[in-house]
Amino acid sequence: MPVPNHMRVLVASPLGHVVAAPLAKALDQATVTVATGHDEFIHSVAGNVRFDVVVADLIWNRPDLEWIFDGLDVIDALDSHDRHAPVVLATQGHSMELDHLDEARLRDEVAGVIAKSDGFATLVGVVRSVALGQGLPDKASSGRRPPLYELFTGRRGHTAGRLAGAIASGSASDNSSLARAAKVSPNTANKVTSHYLGPIIVERGEHGESLPMTQAAVYRWCGLHARYLISWCRRHGHSDVLGPMPA
Repeated sequence: MPVPNHMRVLVASPLGHVVAAPLAKALDQATVTVATGHDEFIHSVAGNVRFDVVVADLIWNRPDLEWIFDGLDVIDALDSHDRHAPVVLATQGHSMELDHLDEARLRDEVAGVIAKSDGFATLVGVVRSVALGQGLPDKASSGRRPPLYELFTGRRGHTAGRLAGAIASGSASDNSSLARAAKVSPNTANKVTSHYLGPIIVERGEHGESLPMTQAAVYRWCGLHARYLISWCRRHGHSDVLGPMPA
């Protein structure tokens, strides 16, 4: 099946150069641009011609990037630079990707999600299909549990996200420091367990029914979901609650 003439593909991945040449050949000599980091990606899209397809890692497998840039940032950057393009997200298959994946399945900009383990032939087929405007298999949520992307909406949801991000990034260790880091009242910080994060954890089925909901349980939960919580705060205007990124 032929691809559109002069097709332009952007591969945003630390290992993008590994697939660039064979991908260009497989797509009838399409132009394939590679961005291996945040700055390269912005340089590739800002003020340039739109790409037909953008392939991006969901979680970037680079220690200097995994806490500050991911595939969801790619989507938002395309939007902020008015360079909208269908995005194909590539996953590693790790549990740390699940929260990101839950959001990706709800984003209209995401044309499809593929697993890197599916191999090069799958990548070529998906890129070709997306470039031709063909639909891909349903990317709807599995219904495993309510996505944080949906739970962190509205005023209460954003407050919950700020509290969670402050905890996840190491900005807070108790209610007093949480109030300062998240820039909320002490009364709000005191309700992190009973009103803001505790109910979310219970709704998602991530706390034993026979156990009391404690501050320790909430802080542990924030640590388990830290990558997404930090990403969500970064992308929703709440970077001010984030402390130094984990090493």
